[in-house]
Amino acid sequence: MTRYQQQGAFLKENGDCFFRVWAPFRKSVTLLLLGSKEVSYPMTSEEGGYWSTTVQEVADGMHYYYLLDEHLQRPDPASRHQESTVHRGSCVVDPAAFTFTDDNWKGLEPRDLIIYELHIGTFTKEGTFQAAREKLPALEALGITAIALMPVCQFPGDRNWGYDCVYPFALHNKYGTTAEFKALINTAHHLGMAVILDVVYNHAGGEGNYQPDYGPYFTDKYKTLWGPAVNLDDNWCDAVRDYYIQNALMWLDEFHIDGLRLDSLHECQDSSAVHFAWELSEAAAELEQQSGRRKLLIASTDLNDPRYTNPVKIGGYGLTSQWADDFHHALHAWLTGEQQGYYEDFGQFQHLEKAFRDAFVYTGQYSSFRKRKFGLLSDDGDCQRMIVFSQNHEQVGNRMLGERLGSLVSFEALKLVASAVLLSPFVPLLFMGEEYGEKNPFLFFTAYSDPALVEEVKKARSRWFSAFFNTNKSIPDPQLEESFTRSRLGWDTSTRSNAALLACYRFLIAFRKHRPAMRTVSKESVSVRPAGKDQTLLAIERTSGQDKVLILLNFNTATQTYYHTAQATLKKIFDSAHEEWNGPGIKAADEVSVNDTILLQPLSAVVYEMAHHEE
Repeated sequence: MTRYQQQGAFLKENGDCFFRVWAPFRKSVTLLLLGSKEVSYPMTSEEGGYWSTTVQEVADGMHYYYLLDEHLQRPDPASRHQESTVHRGSCVVDPAAFTFTDDNWKGLEPRDLIIYELHIGTFTKEGTFQAAREKLPALEALGITAIALMPVCQFPGDRNWGYDCVYPFALHNKYGTTAEFKALINTAHHLGMAVILDVVYNHAGGEGNYQPDYGPYFTDKYKTLWGPAVNLDDNWCDAVRDYYIQNALMWLDEFHIDGLRLDSLHECQDSSAVHFAWELSEAAAELEQQSGRRKLLIASTDLNDPRYTNPVKIGGYGLTSQWADDFHHALHAWLTGEQQGYYEDFGQFQHLEKAFRDAFVYTGQYSSFRKRKFGLLSDDGDCQRMIVFSQNHEQVGNRMLGERLGSLVSFEALKLVASAVLLSPFVPLLFMGEEYGEKNPFLFFTAYSDPALVEEVKKARSRWFSAFFNTNKSIPDPQLEESFTRSRLGWDTSTRSNAALLACYRFLIAFRKHRPAMRTVSKESVSVRPAGKDQTLLAIERTSGQDKVLILLNFNTATQTYYHTAQATLKKIFDSAHEEWNGPGIKAADEVSVNDTILLQPLSAVVYEMAHHEE
């Protein structure tokens, strides 16, 4: 992949190291290399505003700075490692220090993904790549086929969600080394798990960001929620686009990452004829062809816009899939009764029905929250393009108290929600700990050293919460270490309810993975309709050839009766009310004939296989 200008320090086997940086408005750039003593190397100006030099006898771990115009000393914006802080020198990293052994791994198709989102710092007590790697067998036993890592790039301080990244090429130094991260990916592949990495290409963190000292990485044409927008279509934008394309290819190629989640992609504002997302998808496709490994690009947007995943030939950007927040909102608003903020657009049963049919609920209707018509229906019928969930880092962590769903709804509702997500025709995503009903919150946490930034973030969070919650309550201080430590997983599966929920997740995942009717990806193979006296029961039929499955989801807090009129005999496969799953034990019928009725317990899920016969 040589179509893009590369920045950074590139160490070769013979000890030569090539350094290149983009600084189009600087009159001189000097490399300051810190070995046994500091040595300066004037850099040569290249076309396009780049500066470069090659130095001999460079070793892994050597520190360096760039000196701009003979007076401004700065870290490398393409630094591969920051040993101490975001404000100090960069380190040379030997990419060959780890050897992968995953030659037989070819990646996964979206239909095979059962995604588990996790935050390295709070996934384990140690908060490291190595500790996360040791937990992978537990996720394999659960049935997970892909882990989705929240950003792991270098941010200011010791603790952060990762979206305050200021060195997108560098791993956060508290998480571990490059070799340890590659070992995590290597082990995941040997266990049959893909690795998806969250990346941030729409803004940079508010502390330690020295990119503006080098060149116009940002533009005043647009504003984001987090400050200036990345320059993707203004003067000098080509080098900025190259910088982020290079970053994506580094993860996908050198690190063997299988996919990238592009955070808040709608904030990558770009009026170019070739949108940045389109350019990135072409680069990933080229790498996929060269490597023989599937490479996935997942959009996170709040636009309900199929353009992101539509093929380029019909005007789309060609990404693989996108998060469908509406599916979560429909579930959450119905089960919790919350109507604040964007939940005011949800809360009716028709929203649940549409979520199961299309993933997007709003496809052109008027949104009360947005005060305008919103969204567009995708007409390609491919369920693989939508990723659905009942929890994720945003929906939990952006609550004022960081409550997980298990702290808001009943145990029976948790099993119903697990069934809703895992039995849907869309790609399912779990948030770390939900599989056993983790009760520890997932709070917002930071460790900035800039007092002004600390205050600014607190005020912004307070404004956000005012639209959703009673802010008379005390808002946890993100700067307190306690906000971080309280967010760690407890991993308690010893209680009866936690063990039962974990077993329930394992069963549903295995059923999804191995049942032919559950592996179909076309909307044409899925039938969704409301049923029951109050029309608060969803009847979902999924079909693949001769294999037919009936899924009944009772979203009512009362019992519901389903009238079976189809010309098929039903045999029960799963019942969330069963004692096996720590349910009340009043079960739906095991076998059902034509014109029989099925009594479903409150907030329960039942699955039948259908044996059709002639009338």
